[in-house]
Amino acid sequence: MTTARNAAIDRIRREQTLARKTELLARAEELPDDEEALIPDERLELIFACCHPALAPEAQVALTLSLVGGLETPEIARAFLVPEATLAQRLVRAKRKIRDAGIPLRVPAEHLLPERLRLVLATIYLVFNAGYGPPVRRELCGEAIRLAAVLATLMPDEAEAHGLHALLLLQDARRDARVSSAGELVLLERQDRSLWDADEIEQGTRALERALSLRRPGAYQLQAAIASLHYEEPADWAQIALLYSRLAELSPSPVVELNRAVAVAMADGPESGLEIVDRLTGLERYHLWHSTRADFLRRLGRDEEATAAYSRALELAPSETERTFLRDRLAASV
Repeated sequence: MTTARNAAIDRIRREQTLARKTELLARAEELPDDEEALIPDERLELIFACCHPALAPEAQVALTLSLVGGLETPEIARAFLVPEATLAQRLVRAKRKIRDAGIPLRVPAEHLLPERLRLVLATIYLVFNAGYGPPVRRELCGEAIRLAAVLATLMPDEAEAHGLHALLLLQDARRDARVSSAGELVLLERQDRSLWDADEIEQGTRALERALSLRRPGAYQLQAAIASLHYEEPADWAQIALLYSRLAELSPSPVVELNRAVAVAMADGPESGLEIVDRLTGLERYHLWHSTRADFLRRLGRDEEATAAYSRALELAPSETERTFLRDRLAASV
C-alpha cells in the first residue's frame, strides 16, 4: 500500500508539472518567434533593472517610463497627477542616486523577480495608458500589450501578470471606437460595437480566466473583470460599482473612487455619484474630476454649476480631442 501510494503521488506530481509546462508552451506560442531568453525581451529586462529597491517606488516607475517607454516628462507627470517640475526633480534625483551609489542596472536573480513585479506591472500599465490617449498612440499600446504577454509567460504562476495582460487586451479592444473618424471622443454608450476587436476581447477573457484560476485576487484582475462587464448588453452597473468598491479596498486612490462614482451614478442616479465626487480630495487639477462632476450636475438640472465645472475641466484638459468634447458639452449647458 505504501508503494502504491508513493507511485500515485509521483504520478500526480508528474501530471501537475506537465499541466504547468503545457500552459507555458501554449502561452509562448502567442509571442513573437524571437522571444527566447529567460526574460525574453530587452525592454522587459531593462524595466526589471530600473525597478531597483534602492530607488523610491515613484522614482522607479518614472525612470522606467522615461528610459524604456520613451515618454516625455509632461506625459509622465500627467500619469502621476503631479506638476511637471516635481516629476522632473524625481527623475534627476533618481539618476543621481544611481550614479553616486553605483547601483547596477542589471536583471536581478530569478528568485528576486517576484518582489519587483508590482512596479513592473505598474510601469507597463502606465505605458499603455499613455498610448490609450486621447490622442491614441497605437505603438505604445501594442508595446505594452506585448510586454504584458511576455511577462505572463515568464511568470505563469503570477495571477496579476495574467490580470494585467487581460486588462490591456480588454481595454484596447475598444480603442478604434473611442474616437470618431472626425477625431471626436465617443462615450461608451454611443460607441459603434462593430468596431470593437472581437479577437482581443476573446484573448482578454481567456487571460482573465487564467488569472482567476490561480485564486489570488488583485487589483489588475478586478480592473479586467470591470472591463469585461462593459461588453455586456446592457452593462451591469451595480456589479461594476461593487467591483470598484472591492478595488478601492485593495488599491485605494481618489481616481478609483472617481470611477466608482461613475458606476454608482449609472446604477443609482447622478445624485448618488455626486455625493461620492464631492467628498474626494486631491483631484482639483484633474480634468476628469471636474468633467465627471459637471456631468452629474447637468443630469440633475443644475446648469449654472455644470457650466462652471465644464469650464474648469476645459482649462485642465491635456488633449485637443478632450477639449473639443468639453466645448460641446459646455455649449449645451449654457
